[in-house]
Amino acid sequence: MGRTTRVMGFSLPPKVARAIEQTARAEQKTKSELLRDMWEAYQIVREEREFAGLQRVAGRLARATGLEIQSEEDVDRILHHR
Repeated sequence: MGRTTRVMGFSLPPKVARAIEQTARAEQKTKSELLRDMWEAYQIVREEREFAGLQRVAGRLARATGLEIQSEEDVDRILHHR
């Protein structure tokens, strides 16, 4: 059976490396666990940023076509033509 993980090597500034080591100890996690948690948090932030961008574009398009969107109910009404 093959490995379920993959070892990666990368460089960090010493100050960042120390901060990661200190945080891992404080959280009682391995550096690998901390990095996985950090990656998951980054993905959430990235998705939220992308969603906010979509909201801005949709808002501009709605205003350009005369639609007023103030709530989720407005979005539902527009999408379902109620």
